[in-house]
Amino acid sequence: MSHDDAQEGPSPEYGLGLAQSMYVPLDLPIDFEAFYLGHQEAFHAYAEVHFGTRAAAEEVIHGVFLEIHAGWTELLSAGHVEQGAWAIVRRAVHDRLESEGRAPAFIINGPIAQALATTKDRLQRMQSTTGLYEAIADLPGRQFEVIVLRYLLGYPTTKVAWFMGIDDRTVGHHLRRGKERLRIKLGMPDERKKPKQKGEGP
Repeated sequence: MSHDDAQEGPSPEYGLGLAQSMYVPLDLPIDFEAFYLGHQEAFHAYAEVHFGTRAAAEEVIHGVFLEIHAGWTELLSAGHVEQGAWAIVRRAVHDRLESEGRAPAFIINGPIAQALATTKDRLQRMQSTTGLYEAIADLPGRQFEVIVLRYLLGYPTTKVAWFMGIDDRTVGHHLRRGKERLRIKLGMPDERKKPKQKGEGP
């Protein structure tokens, strides 16, 4: 499907909008429709925080949902629909950024950078903002996703868990691992290690 095709208005057999001007056929599996309705918000927000504009996010996520729909049966049979879908989102976003030869917008876009800066205290009070954004971009996939969804986009842990198809404890695990990686990469002290009190030994 070309970009022009995607921008055309709805024909009689089209109705479920993947974005304001993007549509998919009505004869969709009911479970796919439910998946779309439950995940499109997070997918669009995830893409927008990378691209810096809603239009670019809508274009990429439209293609993502078409790909998910095309491989829906395989995703279901694999038993890991959320994980498979997020992998498609990550790849599509990465490929778009790579083709444009630029860094994610949360590194270079002022308003988005400011949104992340407001959560800096939650991220171990890290002081180097540029280094923080770059360190986040270098996190492994799961850790990167939960850090972005939880701290940058502001979703509660329970919703992050629901979006990603994992439980709250697993989200917490990835958050802790991600923050620890960030702390080490940025050379921040480990606040969990309290100085020894007098008389506690060597």
